[in-house]
Amino acid sequence: MFKRFKEDLSIVFERDPAARSYLEILTTYPGVHAILIHRLSHKLWSIKLFWLGRLLSHIGRFLTGIEIHPGAQIGRRCFIDHGMGVVIGETSIIGDDCTLYHGVTLGGTSWKQGKRHPTLENKVVIGAGAKVLGPITIKAGARIGSNAVVVNDVAKSATVVGIPARAVKDDKKATSFRPYAVGKDEDDPMIKSIQSLINKVAKQERAIEALSEEKNKPKKTPSKSK
Repeated sequence: MFKRFKEDLSIVFERDPAARSYLEILTTYPGVHAILIHRLSHKLWSIKLFWLGRLLSHIGRFLTGIEIHPGAQIGRRCFIDHGMGVVIGETSIIGDDCTLYHGVTLGGTSWKQGKRHPTLENKVVIGAGAKVLGPITIKAGARIGSNAVVVNDVAKSATVVGIPARAVKDDKKATSFRPYAVGKDEDDPMIKSIQSLINKVAKQERAIEALSEEKNKPKKTPSKSK
Protein backbone atom coordinates (compact mmCIF):
# COMPACT_ATOMS: atom_id res chain seq x y z
CA MET A 1 0.00 0.00 0.00
CA PHE A 2 2.80 2.43 0.96
CA LYS A 3 4.74 1.49 -2.19
CA ARG A 4 1.75 2.36 -4.40
CA PHE A 5 1.24 5.59 -2.47
CA LYS A 6 4.87 6.57 -3.12
CA GLU A 7 4.54 5.66 -6.82
CA ASP A 8 1.42 7.81 -7.18
CA LEU A 9 3.40 10.77 -5.85
CA SER A 10 6.72 10.11 -7.62
CA ILE A 11 5.21 9.75 -11.09
CA VAL A 12 4.10 13.40 -11.02
CA PHE A 13 7.72 14.57 -11.27
CA GLU A 14 8.09 12.68 -14.57
CA ARG A 15 4.92 14.05 -16.18
CA ASP A 16 4.55 17.56 -14.80
CA PRO A 17 7.56 19.90 -14.99
CA ALA A 18 5.75 22.31 -12.64
CA ALA A 19 6.05 19.87 -9.71
CA ARG A 20 8.72 20.99 -7.23
CA SER A 21 8.34 18.91 -4.07
CA TYR A 22 6.47 16.02 -2.50
CA LEU A 23 4.79 18.47 -0.13
CA GLU A 24 3.45 20.49 -3.05
CA ILE A 25 2.17 17.38 -4.80
CA LEU A 26 0.55 15.97 -1.69
CA THR A 27 -1.22 19.22 -0.79
CA THR A 28 -2.08 20.90 -4.11
CA TYR A 29 -2.60 18.22 -6.81
CA PRO A 30 -6.29 17.22 -7.08
CA GLY A 31 -5.47 14.42 -9.52
CA VAL A 32 -3.27 12.79 -6.88
CA HIS A 33 -5.92 13.32 -4.20
CA ALA A 34 -8.55 11.70 -6.44
CA ILE A 35 -6.40 8.63 -7.07
CA LEU A 36 -5.57 8.20 -3.37
CA ILE A 37 -9.23 8.53 -2.37
CA HIS A 38 -10.20 6.06 -5.09
CA ARG A 39 -7.72 3.51 -3.79
CA LEU A 40 -9.60 3.56 -0.48
CA SER A 41 -13.11 3.66 -1.95
CA HIS A 42 -12.26 0.77 -4.30
CA LYS A 43 -11.09 -1.30 -1.33
CA LEU A 44 -14.44 -0.69 0.34
CA TRP A 45 -16.29 -1.55 -2.88
CA SER A 46 -14.33 -4.79 -3.29
CA ILE A 47 -15.40 -6.01 0.16
CA LYS A 48 -19.03 -5.18 -0.70
CA LEU A 49 -19.31 -2.02 1.40
CA PHE A 50 -20.97 -0.39 -1.58
CA TRP A 51 -22.66 2.55 0.14
CA LEU A 52 -19.53 3.48 2.06
CA GLY A 53 -17.45 3.23 -1.11
CA ARG A 54 -19.86 5.48 -3.00
CA LEU A 55 -19.95 7.95 -0.14
CA LEU A 56 -16.16 8.21 -0.05
CA SER A 57 -15.98 8.61 -3.83
CA HIS A 58 -18.64 11.33 -3.62
CA ILE A 59 -16.56 13.18 -1.03
CA GLY A 60 -13.59 12.84 -3.36
CA ARG A 61 -15.64 14.32 -6.20
CA PHE A 62 -16.66 17.25 -4.00
CA LEU A 63 -13.04 17.94 -2.99
CA THR A 64 -11.31 17.44 -6.35
CA GLY A 65 -13.87 17.91 -9.14
CA ILE A 66 -12.93 14.42 -10.37
CA GLU A 67 -15.57 11.67 -10.36
CA ILE A 68 -14.27 8.11 -10.17
CA HIS A 69 -16.74 5.34 -9.49
CA PRO A 70 -15.42 3.06 -6.72
CA GLY A 71 -15.97 0.05 -8.96
CA ALA A 72 -13.47 1.29 -11.55
CA GLN A 73 -10.12 -0.49 -11.67
CA ILE A 74 -7.06 1.78 -11.87
CA GLY A 75 -3.54 0.44 -12.26
CA ARG A 76 -0.24 1.71 -10.95
CA ARG A 77 1.30 5.13 -11.61
CA CYS A 78 -1.86 6.60 -13.14
CA PHE A 79 -1.67 10.39 -13.36
CA ILE A 80 -4.62 12.74 -13.76
CA ASP A 81 -3.26 16.17 -14.70
CA HIS A 82 -5.32 19.19 -13.56
CA GLY A 83 -8.28 16.85 -13.40
CA MET A 84 -11.34 19.08 -13.23
CA GLY A 85 -14.31 17.44 -14.96
CA VAL A 86 -12.79 13.96 -15.32
CA VAL A 87 -15.42 11.18 -15.12
CA ILE A 88 -14.48 7.50 -14.89
CA GLY A 89 -17.35 5.01 -15.00
CA GLU A 90 -17.99 1.93 -12.90
CA THR A 91 -16.69 -0.77 -15.26
CA SER A 92 -13.71 1.21 -16.56
CA ILE A 93 -10.34 -0.52 -16.41
CA ILE A 94 -7.18 1.58 -16.53
CA GLY A 95 -3.78 -0.08 -16.89
CA ASP A 96 -0.40 1.00 -15.57
CA ASP A 97 1.35 4.30 -16.44
CA CYS A 98 -1.69 5.96 -18.03
CA THR A 99 -2.20 9.72 -18.17
CA LEU A 100 -5.53 11.55 -18.31
CA TYR A 101 -5.97 15.30 -18.70
CA HIS A 102 -8.87 17.46 -17.51
CA GLY A 103 -12.33 16.99 -18.97
CA VAL A 104 -11.78 13.35 -19.96
CA THR A 105 -14.77 11.00 -19.83
CA LEU A 106 -14.58 7.22 -19.74
CA GLY A 107 -18.28 6.70 -20.22
CA GLY A 108 -20.86 4.10 -21.12
CA THR A 109 -23.26 3.95 -24.05
CA SER A 110 -25.74 1.47 -22.60
CA TRP A 111 -27.96 1.13 -19.54
CA LYS A 112 -27.53 -2.64 -19.49
CA GLN A 113 -25.62 -4.35 -16.69
CA GLY A 114 -22.16 -5.70 -17.37
CA LYS A 115 -19.10 -4.20 -19.02
CA ARG A 116 -20.13 -0.88 -20.50
CA HIS A 117 -17.11 1.37 -20.04
CA PRO A 118 -13.70 1.47 -21.76
CA THR A 119 -10.55 -0.51 -21.01
CA LEU A 120 -7.24 1.32 -21.26
CA GLU A 121 -4.16 -0.82 -21.55
CA ASN A 122 -0.75 0.34 -20.27
CA LYS A 123 0.81 3.72 -21.14
CA VAL A 124 -2.28 5.25 -22.75
CA VAL A 125 -2.46 9.06 -22.91
CA ILE A 126 -5.85 10.79 -23.23
CA GLY A 127 -5.88 14.49 -24.09
CA ALA A 128 -8.01 17.18 -22.49
CA GLY A 129 -11.74 16.97 -23.14
CA ALA A 130 -11.64 13.61 -24.93
CA LYS A 131 -14.63 11.27 -24.60
CA VAL A 132 -13.96 7.52 -24.72
CA LEU A 133 -17.31 5.76 -24.81
CA GLY A 134 -18.53 2.19 -24.55
CA PRO A 135 -16.92 -1.19 -23.77
CA ILE A 136 -14.04 -0.57 -26.18
CA THR A 137 -10.32 -1.22 -25.73
CA ILE A 138 -7.58 1.37 -26.12
CA LYS A 139 -4.46 -0.66 -26.76
CA ALA A 140 -1.11 -0.10 -25.06
CA GLY A 141 0.75 3.10 -25.91
CA ALA A 142 -2.18 4.67 -27.78
CA ARG A 143 -2.83 8.40 -27.61
CA ILE A 144 -6.20 10.14 -27.81
CA GLY A 145 -6.15 13.73 -29.04
CA SER A 146 -7.79 16.57 -27.16
CA ASN A 147 -11.60 16.75 -27.59
CA ALA A 148 -11.70 13.53 -29.62
CA VAL A 149 -14.75 11.26 -29.36
CA VAL A 150 -13.72 7.61 -29.44
CA VAL A 151 -16.35 4.91 -29.95
CA ASN A 152 -14.22 2.13 -31.48
CA ASP A 153 -11.14 0.19 -30.41
CA VAL A 154 -7.81 1.96 -30.89
CA ALA A 155 -4.78 0.00 -32.10
CA LYS A 156 -1.53 -0.33 -30.19
CA SER A 157 0.61 2.85 -30.23
CA ALA A 158 -1.87 4.61 -32.54
CA THR A 159 -2.82 8.28 -32.27
CA VAL A 160 -6.44 9.23 -32.96
CA VAL A 161 -8.06 12.67 -33.26
CA GLY A 162 -11.37 14.20 -34.28
CA ILE A 163 -15.10 13.47 -34.03
CA PRO A 164 -15.49 10.59 -34.48
CA ALA A 165 -11.85 9.81 -33.77
CA ARG A 166 -9.68 8.66 -36.68
CA ALA A 167 -6.09 7.44 -36.73
CA VAL A 168 -3.42 9.86 -37.87
CA LYS A 169 0.09 9.26 -39.12
CA ASP A 170 2.75 9.99 -36.56
CA ASP A 171 6.36 9.32 -37.47
CA LYS A 172 7.68 10.01 -33.99
CA LYS A 173 8.43 7.21 -31.58
CA ALA A 174 5.30 5.92 -29.87
CA THR A 175 7.15 5.79 -26.55
CA SER A 176 7.75 9.54 -26.42
CA PHE A 177 5.42 11.40 -24.08
CA ARG A 178 3.86 14.60 -25.37
CA PRO A 179 1.47 16.76 -23.37
CA TYR A 180 -2.15 16.73 -24.53
CA ALA A 181 -1.47 13.64 -26.70
CA VAL A 182 -1.05 15.34 -30.09
CA GLY A 183 1.61 17.43 -31.77
CA LYS A 184 1.83 20.01 -34.54
CA ASP A 185 2.81 17.45 -37.16
CA GLU A 186 -0.25 15.27 -36.72
CA ASP A 187 -2.99 16.20 -39.19
CA ASP A 188 -6.59 15.12 -39.12
CA PRO A 189 -7.00 12.69 -42.06
CA MET A 190 -10.34 14.27 -42.95
CA ILE A 191 -8.71 17.68 -43.30
CA LYS A 192 -5.97 16.14 -45.45
CA SER A 193 -8.59 14.53 -47.72
CA ILE A 194 -10.48 17.82 -48.11
CA GLN A 195 -7.23 19.66 -48.87
CA SER A 196 -6.38 17.05 -51.51
CA LEU A 197 -9.77 17.62 -53.18
CA ILE A 198 -9.28 21.39 -53.10
CA ASN A 199 -5.88 21.00 -54.76
CA LYS A 200 -7.37 18.79 -57.50
CA VAL A 201 -10.18 21.25 -58.16
CA ALA A 202 -7.70 24.13 -58.37
CA LYS A 203 -5.61 22.14 -60.85
CA GLN A 204 -8.66 21.40 -62.99
CA GLU A 205 -9.66 25.08 -62.97
CA ARG A 206 -6.21 26.11 -64.18
CA ALA A 207 -6.41 23.54 -66.97
CA ILE A 208 -9.87 24.79 -68.00
CA GLU A 209 -8.62 28.39 -68.02
CA ALA A 210 -5.68 27.41 -70.21
CA LEU A 211 -7.99 25.64 -72.68
CA SER A 212 -10.38 28.61 -72.68
CA GLU A 213 -7.55 31.04 -73.43
CA GLU A 214 -6.30 28.81 -76.22
CA LYS A 215 -9.77 28.60 -77.72
CA ASN A 216 -10.35 32.38 -77.56
CA LYS A 217 -7.07 33.31 -79.20
CA PRO A 218 -7.68 35.08 -82.55
CA LYS A 219 -7.00 32.77 -85.42
CA LYS A 220 -4.27 33.84 -87.82
CA THR A 221 -5.54 34.17 -91.38
CA PRO A 222 -3.17 32.72 -93.91
CA SER A 223 -1.57 35.43 -96.09
CA LYS A 224 -2.33 35.26 -99.83
CA SER A 225 0.69 34.54 -101.97
CA LYS A 226 1.29 36.97 -104.83
